[in-house]
Amino acid sequence: MSLSVDEIEAEALKLPEGSRAELLERLMLSFQRSLDWDDPIARTWAEEAERRDKEMTATGDEGVPAEEVFRQLRSRRA
Repeated sequence: MSLSVDEIEAEALKLPEGSRAELLERLMLSFQRSLDWDDPIARTWAEEAERRDKEMTATGDEGVPAEEVFRQLRSRRA
């Protein structure tokens, strides 16, 4: 049985925050491995994401919860 993206999202959102963070990290790593590092645009975005992550870690900035980001995006599409 194959789950849809919506079903996977619904299940992932039921996880505790720490588990969701771990899942996010694993997903991000999967993208990192698949990036074409010869592509200067992909490399620049990866470097920017890493810079932002380090900055947020250093300052203790927790950012905007993913649920809020997705809610805002969905409301724009409606």
